[in-house]
Amino acid sequence: MTVQFPADFVFGAATASYQIEGAVAEDGRRPSIWDTFSHTQGKVADGDTGDVACDHYHRFGEDVALMKQLGLDSYRFSLAWPRIKPDDGSVNAAGLAFYDKLVDELLAAGIDPVVTLYHWDLPQALEDRGGWRSRATAERFAEYAAVAAGHLGDRVAKWITLNEPYCSSILGYAEGVHAPGAQEGEGALQAAHHLLLGHGLATQAVRAAAPSVEVGVTLNLVSVQQVSQSPADAEAAARCLLIGNLLFTDPVLAGRYPESAREVWKPVTDFSFLRDGDLETVHQPLDFLGVNYYSPSRPEAVEPDEPDPSRRAASDLGFRQQQRPGEYLTEMGWPVEAGSFTDLLVWLRDTYGATLPPVYITENGIACPDDVRSAGRVDDQDRIRYVRDHLGAVRGAMAKGVDVRGYYVWSLLDNFEWARGYQPRFGLVHVDYDTLERTPKASFDWYREVIASREVR
Repeated sequence: MTVQFPADFVFGAATASYQIEGAVAEDGRRPSIWDTFSHTQGKVADGDTGDVACDHYHRFGEDVALMKQLGLDSYRFSLAWPRIKPDDGSVNAAGLAFYDKLVDELLAAGIDPVVTLYHWDLPQALEDRGGWRSRATAERFAEYAAVAAGHLGDRVAKWITLNEPYCSSILGYAEGVHAPGAQEGEGALQAAHHLLLGHGLATQAVRAAAPSVEVGVTLNLVSVQQVSQSPADAEAAARCLLIGNLLFTDPVLAGRYPESAREVWKPVTDFSFLRDGDLETVHQPLDFLGVNYYSPSRPEAVEPDEPDPSRRAASDLGFRQQQRPGEYLTEMGWPVEAGSFTDLLVWLRDTYGATLPPVYITENGIACPDDVRSAGRVDDQDRIRYVRDHLGAVRGAMAKGVDVRGYYVWSLLDNFEWARGYQPRFGLVHVDYDTLERTPKASFDWYREVIASREVR
């Protein structure tokens, strides 16, 4: 079956600064929380760090040439905050110069750049002052956003404030599996709120610095599937929807926190960090919403890990993810079910109606055990199947009236996959981490045909 996309539908690929750039101590870049976290023993698989990553900092020309070969309409990448404004002091001109060169190279190749301001690499100097628990960090973020947009806004038309604030707050400050590695109750919810406040302030700052650009935010959202009709599993599904989606979508798209939030988190916080006017700031008009999606969520009820509610992390809400016997799991341990992607996009439309702006799929992809042939060629049929099926799911949502305007595969390159290190590979391009040689995979050639034809077969 052939699925046709409109001629103006945007096909792209995405990366993130800490995952590919390397050069962590060059040209004035200072440490981020991920430098600190990855250098802390036991935090990252195999003791991996992002010190070199894919060395994109020195090889960006080669990588842009690969993007041109692929035929990308657009490339989504993030700026490294600690390259540009390492603390709350002066601006690092050398850091801006790198992104000048990258943006100009992309434009020369006919590729539209899309900038993400924050993909998790908070300057360590700001974490030392409280990080996202602190309201001041949201203010510093807006200052950094103004500098970046003032410098690049003449050439970059689309700006994303945050990537996946759920991961930054819940994985980083509640579960402790991402930087900065905290396991907190109120601190994680403070972080979530101040990330959203930072989004609102940064949106205002970007528009003031570059009035003609478009601004959005990227959220990683879940398609929640209730696993049984029991009251306990129904409640687990509601809590999963709250922490995975509504904690972020309601403030951004509706200017409110969900009614259930205060009750669910009453044991750990009184929400005193929420000030008058904050939600109006968070609820900025958006030009688009970025959606990252990988897998369905199937919460089943369990007893909380911490019996004392006052000591629970913000994520300890009495559920775990159910896995079905025999189903295919990605290298990340995630089940694959493309139809759930359509369900999520329709849920967004039905929940927020006319307030939902146009949607771009800013990440979607799979880590799978790539078959590396003797000649270095990778025949990644699992990846082709995954992207094909999920593009079909996107087109299905469009047929149901959801305004989706583009799709960015994750990822262009194999890269540093956060706490998993270098073992999971998401790229269309294989990276030999010893030599840093790039080799396009079978999925690269397949995606190139999709982009050229606007068809998925």
